[in-house]
Amino acid sequence: VDNWCTIESDPGVFTELIRNIGVKKVVVEEVYTLDDEDLLENLKPIYGLIFLFKWKKEPEKRECLEYYDDDLFFANQTIQNACATQAILSVLLNCPQIDIGPELENFRNFTKQFDSKTRGQVLTNSEVIRVVHNSFARPEPFDIVQDKKPSKGGDAFHFVGYVPFKGKLYELDGLQKGPILLGDIGDMDWLELAKKEINERTKFEATEIRFTLLAICEDKSAKATEENAKLTARLAHLYKKFKDLGGQIDPAQHPDAEELIKNVGNYIGDEKDELGSLEEVTKRITSLNAQVKSNNFIIKEEKGKVDKYEAENKRRRHNYIPFIIEMLRLSAKKGQMKGLVEEATAKREARLKAKQDAKEQGK
Repeated sequence: VDNWCTIESDPGVFTELIRNIGVKKVVVEEVYTLDDEDLLENLKPIYGLIFLFKWKKEPEKRECLEYYDDDLFFANQTIQNACATQAILSVLLNCPQIDIGPELENFRNFTKQFDSKTRGQVLTNSEVIRVVHNSFARPEPFDIVQDKKPSKGGDAFHFVGYVPFKGKLYELDGLQKGPILLGDIGDMDWLELAKKEINERTKFEATEIRFTLLAICEDKSAKATEENAKLTARLAHLYKKFKDLGGQIDPAQHPDAEELIKNVGNYIGDEKDELGSLEEVTKRITSLNAQVKSNNFIIKEEKGKVDKYEAENKRRRHNYIPFIIEMLRLSAKKGQMKGLVEEATAKREARLKAKQDAKEQGK
């Protein structure tokens, strides 16, 4: 099995990763705090959470389930560096409301009767998933013989997933023997139960602040686009009725009205819009156009975010080393290196002095 690379914990990376695997209408968003109710409300529906934390060589022992629902997908992690993708897939494969695409659908059906270790091995050997995962590898300008032994000084980080499933909340960690049942959800919002667990997890080391929390959510632009298609159909019939009732359409304010009326036969109406008076029809048209405008804003905002993600991911994949080496070579050739080094050294010393001065003032 080829190696799996380490990938950056970033919502843009994970959003593109799951889309390239074939998942539809889902995005990954960073959650800075679970205490911001407005933020969480704006992200809903949230299908699951991904939590990144510093991994310890001897992690705490957790109470794992040996027997659990046959429909709950759980797989052991069988290869290094796959935990991010595995945590994301653990959420996606336990959300029947998500269109996960043919690749993951076939994977889920194929591994349904397997034990967790075999599932993990099948996941590790998936060519499609591995290639998509490794497409986010940072470019290596030089051939380096990798030492398979982990470095002694570096910190290791790990991803786990939290997902509501059939009225219960589970923590899914591929390094554990089985799923971890966190409790019954009941009438509460499952995020409250997850918040309690994550807050406990972050207390294990008071000085450690390197945590990342990501939410797997519905793609708002896809939902807004679908809503606009329905609204457009309703507007077509309303504009026709408006005209039949003697209303005069202003092309400047309603530039698409005449085209919608012309093709009204292609749209299915809505019984909600069976209104009698011209005034009622006018109010409904105004209301629906306001909804379309609001959806268009969401679509534009989400497209800007996706465009930003795509640009950042291109930069991640690009190898800048040849450019840097050539720039240094030309600078040396022109005799500029000494001045550049002295300038950089001076800036570094100034930063260190400013940092030390701030530290002294804080005492």
